[in-house]
Amino acid sequence: MTEAAARTTAIMDEKDPELSPGPSGRSRRARWGVRLAAVACVGWLVVVVLHHLLSARTYVWGPVDLLPPIVWAAVPVMLLPVAWLARPMRRRLVGAALLALVLGVGYSGINFATVFYTPPPAPADAIKVVTWNTEYWDQDRRNGGEQRTTTAQFYDFLREMDADVYMLHEYANVDDSLVDIFAQAYEIDQTAQLKAAFPGYTIVREGRNVTLTRLPVVGHAWLDSQPYLPDDLKPVPPALVDRPLFYTSQALRTDIRVNGQVVSFYNSHIFQPPVRILLLRSDDDRNMFEIDRFNFEIRQASYQAIAADLEKNPNRAVMAGDLNTSPSMNLLDMVSDRLVDQSRALSSLYPVTWPVGDKPRMWRIDWLFTTPDIKVHSYDLTLPNGLSDHKAQQFVISAP
Repeated sequence: MTEAAARTTAIMDEKDPELSPGPSGRSRRARWGVRLAAVACVGWLVVVVLHHLLSARTYVWGPVDLLPPIVWAAVPVMLLPVAWLARPMRRRLVGAALLALVLGVGYSGINFATVFYTPPPAPADAIKVVTWNTEYWDQDRRNGGEQRTTTAQFYDFLREMDADVYMLHEYANVDDSLVDIFAQAYEIDQTAQLKAAFPGYTIVREGRNVTLTRLPVVGHAWLDSQPYLPDDLKPVPPALVDRPLFYTSQALRTDIRVNGQVVSFYNSHIFQPPVRILLLRSDDDRNMFEIDRFNFEIRQASYQAIAADLEKNPNRAVMAGDLNTSPSMNLLDMVSDRLVDQSRALSSLYPVTWPVGDKPRMWRIDWLFTTPDIKVHSYDLTLPNGLSDHKAQQFVISAP
């Protein structure tokens, strides 16, 4: 070592007493530890800032959109002790971790409002509503093909919830062995079973959505998301030409008379589930980014179709269902300005709805939104007794 280099090293050790004690190997490890802490804290802050800028704006950000929401709060909290131990840069790194927490906690799915909010008591004329993704309607797909639940159990589960309005998704069955993913879902007809299980209910079905109600129905319509898709995605896939609504419509509007008021119920099942993080693979005929783009575009189009209908709809409204959108996705900003999120009525501090089963439940992708003139008196998430990979949403509302 030259004399000048030796003087420089001595000066650095004087200025950085945390790195000077002990042998040189220990000092180098300490310096590397500080550098890694800096990369982790600053790097995560950059990710959070980019998420604010890019989520729901480009499909390229899709994999980050699909992170379990809790990571946006958990990661900066875990980085705080790391930053604290990096003593030469402690203040700056603790500040970076805290800033990442402040910017990211809104994406975490933590339902802080439930701590301070108590729903109003239900009046005598309140009604009960259930919305549920049935996971391909009485088709046991999660047990290696072994049938563990029966059709009777499926209908018993629905009846036991005793709702005035049911908004149910995936009224179809699926054949996973088919290579073409659009061909996998096929139509079923359980009209006879529905009528037998729900006498006195009106059955409204469009595409893969079914709404059942014992209240008067004054009108219904399926919402077309096709006009909002890019030109190359507008054509109905050949495998779905005999059931085009499986592709073009992700929402069924049913206008129902509730205590003299017409309320529009938007039975919404937005394409597609956030499975990329779990599977880490693509379809055989499409690469991962093509799948990300398809999911991104069809979600956007679905929200636009609902918002456009709500803009010209004078009725009070309830929009609920499997939106396949987590709290960490800016896509929720596309929900119509007419609607308010009713999560505060839930009792859970961290509500999750999917996936139910052997895998950890980390995502909330099922939601309830209403116009402000709808009162929510209770809101619960119910385990599906092995019948689906989604919890059922049950809520009591009134339209004063």
